[in-house]
Amino acid sequence: MTYDDLTLLVDYNYWARDRMLDAVAALSAEQFTRNMGNSFGSVRDTIAHICDAEWIWLSRWKGQQPTGFRSPDRMPDVATARKEWAELEQGAREVVGNLGPAGVQRTFEYKDFKGATRSDVFREMLQHVVNHGSYHRGQVTTMLRQLGAAPPKHMDLIVFYRERRQKI
Repeated sequence: MTYDDLTLLVDYNYWARDRMLDAVAALSAEQFTRNMGNSFGSVRDTIAHICDAEWIWLSRWKGQQPTGFRSPDRMPDVATARKEWAELEQGAREVVGNLGPAGVQRTFEYKDFKGATRSDVFREMLQHVVNHGSYHRGQVTTMLRQLGAAPPKHMDLIVFYRERRQKI
């Protein structure tokens, strides 16, 4: 995986995020926080989890050691989620840019939540972040349908590639 491949995955991750949040914005406050019995309960809780995962990895790339997930209550609405996620995007893009092509293979050491020392290659960590987000965006899509709301526009990677080619 090259540096260009990684930056493309970052672009995809936030393109898909925006499509999901656009669909979620149509929910009422009650629908946004309604417990749907999903992995993280509600649409809001799932979005907070995705953001937390990105925040955790971003913190590790910056040499910090987060110790756990934060409360989803910090996101009372979609506007708050958009703001937090935009800040995470900026941080992720800065890390990728600062690492540059040589940093794709950089190994990061950190402690997991149980205190075990871990060591992973940056490209694998970043691929994990994008894959993790895709998994949970699928859950949000299912919850939107269960709530009777319209699902997001297609978020498939191939759709992203096609749209990107059309803009060139």
